[in-house]
Amino acid sequence: MSQSTIYGVHAIKEAFDAGSELSKVLVQKGMLGGGIEDIISLCRKSQIPVQYVPKEKFYSFKNKNHQGVVAYISPISYYSIEQIVPKIFEDGETPFILVLDRLTDVRNLGAIARTALCAGVHAIVIPQTDSAPVNEDAVKTSAGALLKIPVCREKNLKTVMEYLNQSGFNTLGCTEKASDGLDQIDLTGPLAIVMGNEETGISNDVLKKCSALGKIPMDFGVSSLNVSVAAGIAMYEALMQRKIAH
Repeated sequence: MSQSTIYGVHAIKEAFDAGSELSKVLVQKGMLGGGIEDIISLCRKSQIPVQYVPKEKFYSFKNKNHQGVVAYISPISYYSIEQIVPKIFEDGETPFILVLDRLTDVRNLGAIARTALCAGVHAIVIPQTDSAPVNEDAVKTSAGALLKIPVCREKNLKTVMEYLNQSGFNTLGCTEKASDGLDQIDLTGPLAIVMGNEETGISNDVLKKCSALGKIPMDFGVSSLNVSVAAGIAMYEALMQRKIAH
């Protein structure tokens, strides 16, 4: 599946006017005027990531009237965490949130979303930038789960963590740096599980905001797991604890 693409200033403005959800906009470096500044301004207001790329990136669009700007339509609509959390409490449910800090592989994102839907996660939080896009490939890998589970695309994960902590969540960083295993931590209340980047794990700024840290015990010679596998283990540990508690 290929991601839907819009080429040129006028077409992108029309997409904004029609209320289309854009995942990101590419602007050719050095291109100014011709309405491009208007596009950038609209992106800022709507919190849509803008990437400035060299002209070589646009060679693949040479048969399109791109005018130095290209936009990608998102297959989903995004939410904010402040929309999601109050509704979960109002519905009388115990919130279960998954925070993904700078994942880069759309296949990992899709696989995690598929497991999250099965495990009863209420929403997934991703950063606005430095994150794998929720594109058609991610949706396909998720077997459609990304069309069913709310995704919150947030400008600042530290702010999200602060909001969750203030809302009574246990914000659990899943990291090998932890001293306690996941099975030693109470995961039955309002919970946000935080998973980090495939290479570097959870960023220090986000890690500092976690109210607890937990690791997956690995006693048979394996030092690390793929992030989608680790996320699945963490989510199902929480699910089992929550089932037993009820």
